[in-house]
Amino acid sequence: MAGRIQKTAMKPVNMALGFAAGAVAGLVFKEAWKLVAGEGDAPDANDEERGWGEVLAAAALQGAIFSLVRAAVQRGGNIGTRKLTGQWPD
Repeated sequence: MAGRIQKTAMKPVNMALGFAAGAVAGLVFKEAWKLVAGEGDAPDANDEERGWGEVLAAAALQGAIFSLVRAAVQRGGNIGTRKLTGQWPD
């Protein structure tokens, strides 16, 4: 029973952390793209004036940054949960 209550209580916290992680990752990506390409806006797949290499490089960098931030936030949340409850979340 305690596990179910813990999971229910952690859902809004995890959602808020997820949104925050996405926002942070977006900001980090924009700054990283400025450093890598020297441009303000990263290309997306619908940008007709950008080449394949540039579009795919931007997508790869964005994916790597989002995955790294997501893993760090998830791991930190799990460690925080263990410290608060004494149990590692499922």
